[in-house]
Amino acid sequence: MADPTFEEIAAALYAGPPDTFVSSRKDQAAGVDERELASRILALRKPSVAAWVVNVFAQERAGQLGEALQLAAELREAQEDLDAAALAKLGRERRALTRRLAEMAAELAGSRGERITSATREAVEASISAAFFDPAAAGAVASGRLVRTIEPSASADDIRDAVAGEIPELEPAPQRPPDELQARRLRRDAERQLANAEKEHTAAERELATHDAALQKLQTRAAELAESVAELEAQLARTRAEADRVGEELPQATDRQAEAAQKVDVAADAVTRARKALDEL
Repeated sequence: MADPTFEEIAAALYAGPPDTFVSSRKDQAAGVDERELASRILALRKPSVAAWVVNVFAQERAGQLGEALQLAAELREAQEDLDAAALAKLGRERRALTRRLAEMAAELAGSRGERITSATREAVEASISAAFFDPAAAGAVASGRLVRTIEPSASADDIRDAVAGEIPELEPAPQRPPDELQARRLRRDAERQLANAEKEHTAAERELATHDAALQKLQTRAAELAESVAELEAQLARTRAEADRVGEELPQATDRQAEAAQKVDVAADAVTRARKALDEL
């Protein structure tokens, strides 16, 4: 049987009773033949109570935690295809799952006689939340070798420093069938294109209504002007006919006026002669 590795020894220590950590660490170091390995074991830091709770849960409920972390990995990949409402729902479900796992971890640790405070429970929940958002944090939590808890905002160096030994790489989340992913993206693209097309159609209808109203107004005005033009043309035709008639009668009237004037002159001469003859009597 192969000798236990450093990570296996550390995992056993970090999930063991906190009160006996120091003595157990010394016993483990004394039980190995390699001086370098013994030195690494003696250098292990005692985990915080919250880290110990996470370690116990990671080792005792590895299957349950693994399923949750795998689901979290799938959700991280899928969320780029989700809309705002779906993302909000996903966030609520993720927070509920985080709280539920933290409560289960606290209950498991409590069954071992450890008093779990609300602050400890919050730190456990923060570590599980970090594991849901960051693959490296997920590996650190799943290792069962946390020295201290992890915040969701932890950097890569913070995560590395929070784990004794190497951080294991978890199995990648199974890929969804390409046709399913492609169908989802195609549907979202189609929905987006439909929304844009409907928006453009509504704008085009408003523009058409505006132009229809303007055209109807112009057509009405054109009909009124055409009617006025027809009336003016008819009046012009009547005026021209009257002018032609007057033009035809004008020479005759001139001749008659001249004849009448001549008669006036003749009559005037006759009056003059008659008056003269009367005066001579």
